[in-house]
Amino acid sequence: MPDAVVIGAGPNGLVAANLLVDAGWSVQVLEEQPEPGGAVRHDRGVDPGFVNDLFSSFYPLAAASPVLAGLRLHEYGLRWSHAPSVLAHPLTDGTCALLDRHLDATAASLDAFAAGDGAAWHRLHALWHRLQPDLLNALFTPFPPVRATARLAFRLRSAGGLRVARSLVLPVRRLGEEEFGGEGGRLLLAGSALHADLAPESAGSGGFGWLMAMLGQTYGFPVPVGGAGALTEALVRRLRSRGAALYCGERVEGIVVRGGRAVGVRTAAGQTVVARRAVLADVSVPALYSELVAAEYLPAQLLADLRRFQWDFATFKVDWALNGPVPWRAEQARRAGTVHVANGMDELTRFAAQIAMRQVPDRPFLLFGQMTTADPARSPHGTESAWAYTHVPHDIRADAGEEGINGRWDTTDQERMADRVERQVERLAPGFRALVRARRILAPPTLQALDGNLIGGAINGGTTALHQQLVFRPVPGTGRPETPLPGLFLASSGAHPGGGVHGAPGANAARAALHGRRLPGLAGAQKLLTRRDRTGALR
Repeated sequence: MPDAVVIGAGPNGLVAANLLVDAGWSVQVLEEQPEPGGAVRHDRGVDPGFVNDLFSSFYPLAAASPVLAGLRLHEYGLRWSHAPSVLAHPLTDGTCALLDRHLDATAASLDAFAAGDGAAWHRLHALWHRLQPDLLNALFTPFPPVRATARLAFRLRSAGGLRVARSLVLPVRRLGEEEFGGEGGRLLLAGSALHADLAPESAGSGGFGWLMAMLGQTYGFPVPVGGAGALTEALVRRLRSRGAALYCGERVEGIVVRGGRAVGVRTAAGQTVVARRAVLADVSVPALYSELVAAEYLPAQLLADLRRFQWDFATFKVDWALNGPVPWRAEQARRAGTVHVANGMDELTRFAAQIAMRQVPDRPFLLFGQMTTADPARSPHGTESAWAYTHVPHDIRADAGEEGINGRWDTTDQERMADRVERQVERLAPGFRALVRARRILAPPTLQALDGNLIGGAINGGTTALHQQLVFRPVPGTGRPETPLPGLFLASSGAHPGGGVHGAPGANAARAALHGRRLPGLAGAQKLLTRRDRTGALR
């Protein structure tokens, strides 16, 4: 009988399991998919000679995370690689805003848009440098982060107090207008905010865009050498070296409750796995409370609040094997691992407004990844492994373009949307489409099929908007991993601090479980302990 059962072997589940094992607990991890990793996996499914990440690719939050640093994954084979530059935002006139790990290079890029904007970037970076330690501690520790918040409040006062706080809750369009005379700096902030589902006019998008941009300035946007799954492999290697068990192809269908406590799980195969101390769920919030836990064990208010739970945008992704580097018109974009594709701030606003009106955007904003540029091991010399993703509404009412994409995401829908994505790239990189050796389309239903937590292709576990953060995440309450059911802990990105690969939700859930009390009354439960036959199947 394990001390803990962890549902899901995504990065948060694996982090949680590692921390529990480090504390001396026995742990069993059950994963629905045939391989671990959740949204941190890669394959060679586009072309055998090319490595393509299935979901996430660039990991500034992982580089900044004290949680992952504490696991010392480099001792288990993880190595990081960087593109020459972090992020580029080219425009059709050939100009380009560049985020580079060298602060002066970023500043020089922005001065090309408007004299003095480089100095403005230096000021924003100086603010980051002052707030960074306590801001990251507040971000990555359990909510409420009392000590980190107190220190952060002190630093905020010394940095300008309410004026700084005001800037961080501004919409990113307004923040950019207040800080920069030209479009370059504004685009770096606004494009970074749209890594989540924060439109340029959304409250708080300024602070999020600033955070992501400064993470890139400080840590870069690193990638695991060999593919995203190398991060997962290091987590799994570390976990197994400490004696934990990980079983894939084992779907959990319910939480077992006895005496008002979670005491185990029930699998799709009809097996019961009992946990001596805790169950940790690296699953989406609706799945946990609407599918795994019977309603009779949950407060009526939680179920009512769950009806107001908001997903982040749906995602549409295309992977490519390219016969050569992307021929960006702006030379600076050829050096960047990540490229933002949108011709100006107004196009970003137009894109977000079309999603709000439940329309498929006609000129979708793209996050474009140049993976061989970031890690030469991803494809043969002289080629490029690349991807782009964009967002679409969950409930599509109309197509803002002329192709009649209707949201059924059949083959016709998928091909039309992929062509639209490629045309967006072609505007800024003439000749791009001629380089395509092969492509793969991952529409919202496909993403969900590959990872059950990505409902409709939502990749952040719920909206990043202010109304579903901190004490409001996942629903109004404490913002902590404890659930209304004793012994059960939420360990997914649905919990504070939310999406991104940094391990904090898993770590917070593990810490909460470790500080909980041992489950009483389990004498005799040994008979429910799952054993394995010689083939390794649960029985």
